[in-house]
Amino acid sequence: MLPFNVVYALVVYIRNKFYDWGIFQSVSFNLPIICIGNLAVGGSGKTPTTEYLVRLLSEYKLAILSRGYGRKTRGFVLADATATAATIGDEPLQYFRKFKNVMVAVCEDRITGIEKLKDKCDIILLDDAYQHRKVKAGFNVLLFEFEKIRKFQMLMPAGNLREPFSGIKRTQAVLITKSPEEISIEVREGISKKLNLYPQQELAFSYIGYQKLKHLYTEEEFEFQKNQEVFLLTGIANTAPLRRYLESISVNVNSFEYPDHHHFTVREIQELAKAYQNHSAKEKIIVTTEKDGQRLLDDNLRDLLLNLPVCYLPIANEINAADKCRFDQKILDYVASAKRFDKIH
Repeated sequence: MLPFNVVYALVVYIRNKFYDWGIFQSVSFNLPIICIGNLAVGGSGKTPTTEYLVRLLSEYKLAILSRGYGRKTRGFVLADATATAATIGDEPLQYFRKFKNVMVAVCEDRITGIEKLKDKCDIILLDDAYQHRKVKAGFNVLLFEFEKIRKFQMLMPAGNLREPFSGIKRTQAVLITKSPEEISIEVREGISKKLNLYPQQELAFSYIGYQKLKHLYTEEEFEFQKNQEVFLLTGIANTAPLRRYLESISVNVNSFEYPDHHHFTVREIQELAKAYQNHSAKEKIIVTTEKDGQRLLDDNLRDLLLNLPVCYLPIANEINAADKCRFDQKILDYVASAKRFDKIH
């Protein structure tokens, strides 16, 4: 695929330069817009980072605007009580079910989406829109996975980068996700040197905080049991951190892994249920991720799992203690400077 990288790199370079030079126009809006994105394809932690910002900015009236990857609808859709993963996508559905006071919408054209939301909220969070340069966000949070940023990465299609590392210059903050809780000075300096950030660009590290298990349909909380048989159902880009966590708590994992945003079929869920029922262990449970759980709410799949202990494992993005105050304050300062006077509570 390497020869195609040259063509792809040239197209991306020219496109970005046309935006930089003003040949292609970016639209700005008179309210705070925060974009959460990445340079690599999938798995960098955009969903928990978006949720972190929702909690940080909870005193404001928020809207989350996403493309709605994997949905079967088109155009602008505002989430409501009838929303499903098929109508708005699994991640937007997760936001909608989790944050009752936040508006959630999907639209391929982010400008159209912002126009429909801007008079109803104080702040708009753009989920996965760093390459959507038709919109000029006031603040960008660019994500990199800890393990991947330390390795050599290539552009698509031979690699997984959407654009070269030079795209970092457009961001206001870089967040290294899925990192250890403690970062040594040597590791921090090595990553900082590789990113080659400007002095005004914030660099912070975060780690995954695993929460208590919750029953997918009743929200009842559970604890893992030592040596428990766990039937793990996933359709996410990177299962390695989750598998490491499960290994650390001494459970036995029976894995059913599928590609990112995979739409589970009746047959696949039947196979999972059969494997669970045929296992002789007394202590056993079916576990999925919170995002994957949104796709299991479909009536056909729900009927197959309703009498089984199906739980999802919530996660939270925890900013490392050394970075949290600076990272939070930079975002709060931006919002305070960019908010509209007619929208101040």
